Amino acid sequence: MHIHILGICGTFMGGVAALAREAGHRVTGCDAGVYPPMSDQLRALGIDLIEGFDADQMALAPDMFVVGNVVSRARLPDGTPKFPLMEAILDAGAPYTSGPQWLAEHVLQGRHVLAVAGTHGKTTTTSMLAWVLERAGRAPGFLVGGVPLDFGVSARLGQGPAFVIEADEYDTAFFDKRSKFVHYRPRTAILNNLEFDHADIFDDLAAIERQFHHLVRTVPGTGRVVVNAREDSLRRVLAQGCWSEVSRFGTDGPDTEWSARGTHDAFDVLHRGAPVGRVEWALSGEHNQMNALAAIAAADHVGVPPAEAAAALGSFRNVRRRMELRGTVARDGGAVTVYDDFAHHPTAIRTTLDGLRRKLDGEGHRSDRIMAVFEPRSNTMKLGTMAAQLPWSLEAADLSFCHSGGLGWDAASALAPMGDRARVVDAIEALVAQVAAAARAGDHIVCMSNGGFGGVHDKLLAALRARD
Repeated sequence: MHIHILGICGTFMGGVAALAREAGHRVTGCDAGVYPPMSDQLRALGIDLIEGFDADQMALAPDMFVVGNVVSRARLPDGTPKFPLMEAILDAGAPYTSGPQWLAEHVLQGRHVLAVAGTHGKTTTTSMLAWVLERAGRAPGFLVGGVPLDFGVSARLGQGPAFVIEADEYDTAFFDKRSKFVHYRPRTAILNNLEFDHADIFDDLAAIERQFHHLVRTVPGTGRVVVNAREDSLRRVLAQGCWSEVSRFGTDGPDTEWSARGTHDAFDVLHRGAPVGRVEWALSGEHNQMNALAAIAAADHVGVPPAEAAAALGSFRNVRRRMELRGTVARDGGAVTVYDDFAHHPTAIRTTLDGLRRKLDGEGHRSDRIMAVFEPRSNTMKLGTMAAQLPWSLEAADLSFCHSGGLGWDAASALAPMGDRARVVDAIEALVAQVAAAARAGDHIVCMSNGGFGGVHDKLLAALRARD
């Protein structure tokens, strides 16, 4: 089969392309601004990429067009279609489907799908679960919205029945407004957490809760729903109905099966209060401890003993762009450290910075400063829906620098409660210059964005070296 993928350079659609190619299909694709790293990964797989969405791509005559949710029926100011290829597909009556639907029909059918859903931590928890199954000899397939360092690729078919997938609540396509995860039909589903997000497609938290309940409805009676016991929103989801085994994690309550005892980087895993394994790793933060409990509970459903799962997590190396160390620069007898992190929702920003603060304090580096460098780039943040939460999310940072380019709301006003601890800059070059000038020995600079952030990490490292 020849498939042509519209929007192929997105993380999810790029993963679909890699799986299709591995399965022996001919794969081509197009996107606006064919960009690395996904473009490099796809070309290495022998996938031809086309710049733009011109209608002349109809001449490729694929068996199926697979349409990403970046594609719409939008029109430019002059009235011409923004995606002329899509208009040509519709006019010709050519066969088309969504990425999640194609995946469900051609990859997931007949597999034991383990789906990881939640506002935060999906990529990390999916990677943890895949790694646990890998170390247990299950050779799982997976599709992750990032690149796990332990595998070096974002997707593979695998050899065994298990397939681990990051289950996104974002919409499927312009012609299918259901959440992507509704297509996956998991036997094991993790509901990691649930907050308001994606303000561009959801009116309120209740609308997202309904989509999560649609996912719960698809889990069979012999399946397992692994649920964060701390979340009121998830309690409301389950209250709408659940027909599967429920396994809760995260608290010491009477209904909670899985909990932890110890520090975030070395803790015992408890099952109904009894120790069943121990995790000792390099990761920090309570959020990663919670992610670990979810992965262990899900792996238990497919027969991996908790002690074995916990031991496997001791060698887990995390995911690219999750507090990924990008470099250090010597400074005044010490060093300035630069990290890259995917955090963009206020809760994720706070969790990331708080985890680093606790790690530094625990290592005796209480005087080290944390400098947060971030851009409100997600659709929700661009709308300004959560602007008022930014000062709360940045409490653990000693200094914060916000890139405000392209925003339709006043970032300076939103960050005014932080006083001189926050600075707003509208250009990358000026941002880099200000951060480099403010940096001193012992500083930890955390760059946070769900995009490329204009290459700010390398520019910062270069500026710091040049200043020295």
